[in-house]
Amino acid sequence: MTVPAPSQALLVTLLDPAQRADPYPVYRQILDGGPLQMPENNLHVFSSFADCDEVLRHPASCSDRLKSTTAQRAIAAGQHPRPFGTPGFLFLDPPDHTRLRRLVGKAFSPKVVKALEPDIAAMVDGLLDEVAEAGEFEAIADLAYPLPVAVICRLLGVPIEDEPKFSSASALLGQGLDPFIAFTGESPGAEERLQAGLWLRGYLRDLMERRRAEPADDLISGLIAVEESGDQLTEEEIVATCNLLLIAGHETTVNLIANAILAMLRHREQWTALAADADRAPGIVEETLRYDPPVQLVGRVAGADMTIGEARIPKGDTMMLLLAAAQRDPGVTERPDDFDPTREAIRHLAFGKGPHFCLGAPLARMEAAVTLSAVTRRFPRARLAGEPAYKPNVTLRGMASLPVALS
Repeated sequence: MTVPAPSQALLVTLLDPAQRADPYPVYRQILDGGPLQMPENNLHVFSSFADCDEVLRHPASCSDRLKSTTAQRAIAAGQHPRPFGTPGFLFLDPPDHTRLRRLVGKAFSPKVVKALEPDIAAMVDGLLDEVAEAGEFEAIADLAYPLPVAVICRLLGVPIEDEPKFSSASALLGQGLDPFIAFTGESPGAEERLQAGLWLRGYLRDLMERRRAEPADDLISGLIAVEESGDQLTEEEIVATCNLLLIAGHETTVNLIANAILAMLRHREQWTALAADADRAPGIVEETLRYDPPVQLVGRVAGADMTIGEARIPKGDTMMLLLAAAQRDPGVTERPDDFDPTREAIRHLAFGKGPHFCLGAPLARMEAAVTLSAVTRRFPRARLAGEPAYKPNVTLRGMASLPVALS
């Protein structure tokens, strides 16, 4: 089936930075049109909740892009398949994915996450103390960004004083998840991202050497110990894993916290209600994950011939899942464009499904709930002081700034 030109144009429209502040009308147009199949591009775009859910749970769905027809074609043409080296386990399939996830999962166990809560609450209070006297604050720079960065640095063992070094590299690599090649055949900024990725991996290798000499109570030291015990863990796998967690471990949580603050300030009754009742925080978090998700889309590769709904997907074709569209599917959620944390059932795919369900979901939920409860309680009369500015990222869509007046 050939996709009509207007439908294909909508995909390109999503990439336009002008859409970043509110991409949801475009998502809705794509959703209303049904699946977009572009066999000449080996690409299939799904936007309904049912289709995205089925792809995520399907046993033939793969995350390793080297299994795609497009990647194999590029390799045959002489391109390097993995310019950064071994990918993080998020982009691998079993058995490698299973082995690496099991080793890393210990750092995100419920017991570890629960033990972090008092320290996270203290960090939040400290950040809010710093802005209380100013009368206004920049919600990203003063709160939503520094907290998740400090937490993931602590878990991994990355010195927080090195944060300025890796923050810009992380931002560039986040843009690498955007589907420019899939939608347009182009990859703007590829060389800059390559250099950032190589630098970050070099930084992590140097940090590993420091941890070999002086082990600490952190994930990097733990993974080194596993490597040295001969448990089939290579240095490249450690570097790739830490690289993944450093980027995914803070970019998404920054966006979750910031998106929730914005949604509540645009729906003042929700801000006031949370300020009066901290037990409402989990509902706020889940509705934000549905209404304005930190991860807007994900990709999968058909590991075998598949059928999703009425769409047939040949082995090797790429499937793009527009999660942000799926979570506003009126067939699943009533009043999908309304921000309503009191819904009886909040259904979303923000953390994925199946074997790739987000390892850090409990930590992200806890960080967000603690932060949102504290900021609303501390500043119950806060209000927007201007419109937010957005980063260029499509997949990890998030704000660059959000000015808030405290009274």
